[in-house]
Amino acid sequence: MSFVHLHLHTQYSLLDGANKISDLMPRLQKLGLSSVAMTDHGNMFGTVDFYKSAKAAGIKPIIGCEVYVAPRSRLERGAVASADFERSGNNHLVLLASNEIGYKNLSRLVSQSYKDGFYYKPRIDKELLREWNEGLLCLSGCLAGEVATAISADRLERARSVVEEFATLFGDRYYLEIQDNHLPEQQAVNEVLIPWSREMGIPLVATNDCHYLDHDDHHAHEVLLCVQTGKRLVDEDR
Repeated sequence: MSFVHLHLHTQYSLLDGANKISDLMPRLQKLGLSSVAMTDHGNMFGTVDFYKSAKAAGIKPIIGCEVYVAPRSRLERGAVASADFERSGNNHLVLLASNEIGYKNLSRLVSQSYKDGFYYKPRIDKELLREWNEGLLCLSGCLAGEVATAISADRLERARSVVEEFATLFGDRYYLEIQDNHLPEQQAVNEVLIPWSREMGIPLVATNDCHYLDHDDHHAHEVLLCVQTGKRLVDEDR
């Protein structure tokens, strides 16, 4: 059975991803992996670099993006009450282009997220997803995804309705994403999604949400996150 990383951040996930594309491809070759996806946060800045480097290494590139989905409309601005689950922040969603139409639609979505959806982050919404989803595969996302957030909040009916909504929108191009990152919150989400996959007939996909290449890079990545969040390594609450 082959494995492909479908949730991976390069250095173009600014102040978050630490996978240098120039180092990534040789590692994939060494591991014998034939394909890899690029899913940077809210942008496709690295597409050309990623595509050319992958092709040169004999690896199939999958162009994607981990988009930010506004809880309601991308046009809404202003503070949102965190106690209101329906409006408590942007949700993460992984989109992968399966063909040329999908690539063009992903480009449209990301461009629109900057043109009229930008509010701290470049955001799309479900209105745009309904219009430009052809050729795109959709993964339900990490712990910051809408489904996982609802499960973590013990809102299982809400989580199930979101799964049904996306399954209707994407059809057989929608996947429930699970990870094995040893986080208790993730384990709780997995324990819900795995039986739902069987019951609802929606396939699972296992990802690793890669942000850096080697285990020894974890400290440098920690420093990078401190720069992003304005924290120090000695801060206990970061």
